[in-house]
Amino acid sequence: MIYVFTKKAASLKTVFPKNTVFGSLPLSKHSPVDGDMTYIDISGFSEPEIKKMITQIKKLCKNTPWGIVDLKGIKDPAALFFCGARDYLGPSLLKSSSGLNAKRLKEPLLWYKEFAGSGIDCAKVEEAEAPFLDPEIQLPAAKAFPGWKKIESGKTMPFYLLYCSLQGKTALDVRLGDKVLAHVNTRFQTFLANSFRKSEGLLWMKTANDCLFLIPPKLKNIEEVIKECINMIISSPLIVLETIGITIPVNFIFAIHYGSVTYKPPGKTGTVVSDAVNAVFHLGAKKAEPGRLTISNSLPGVSIPNKLQDLFLPCGAFEGRSIWQTKKFGYVKTWL
Repeated sequence: MIYVFTKKAASLKTVFPKNTVFGSLPLSKHSPVDGDMTYIDISGFSEPEIKKMITQIKKLCKNTPWGIVDLKGIKDPAALFFCGARDYLGPSLLKSSSGLNAKRLKEPLLWYKEFAGSGIDCAKVEEAEAPFLDPEIQLPAAKAFPGWKKIESGKTMPFYLLYCSLQGKTALDVRLGDKVLAHVNTRFQTFLANSFRKSEGLLWMKTANDCLFLIPPKLKNIEEVIKECINMIISSPLIVLETIGITIPVNFIFAIHYGSVTYKPPGKTGTVVSDAVNAVFHLGAKKAEPGRLTISNSLPGVSIPNKLQDLFLPCGAFEGRSIWQTKKFGYVKTWL
């Protein structure tokens, strides 16, 4: 049986075979069985709405195939297949004079059965994890880093870069005002500098909203930083209340990247140009989520202790790199 869920059934009934079953959107109840093929019409919906629709259809269709009807045409149809779609009916096909014949609609079913019959678990393929970090990236010798007091300005070498910021449910400048927020960020950055002292973390750059630490490229240092970030995330309600001094729900954003940087002393970094610096700021500001530690797979493979690797989950790609995040920690009170 072919099922089509749409807001414009009239325009599609002339395209699909007569025995097609049409349903309305939003899709809430659907129980397809083996041999059924389900389509949802994404025409006219926004990207966030389409994402919600795909999540829902995947949940309802379970182990039966599903596809997309798209009268307008999206920029990247292949992305739908990466989400698990087995067919895509775009505008050129739907608006053709011949319409859709039974043979064309059987093709995704046959493809799906062949794929499932190959011994490959379709669900496992969709959930396959990207390689964790990069085993080919090696840390430099310990003596390569002379210490912050001895390192020369202008020296280029690899570092771990740690992005840090605060985020609340509502923009903090709206809740607190610019003047109070400036004091909050100062307390936050001071707390971080004290917390990362054991790992030799250097507060290297800071703005009104976030900051960047350089971590020496040593295994013991990055292990200590990762443990400290996780501890702070878990303890964030207490830290926010007692140390940062605010009573509204706020959480921490941490992101770690690894790459070469031309060192300049703190306060004199205005002329620093670095792909690694740009990458970690983009990762922290655009991809990382509050209440999680986010890392790129550019980190050397030894960076995450084996006992902590189970805490990390893949979360897709960002700017050409595979990204991982720690699992979400829950609290009795709803924190971000």
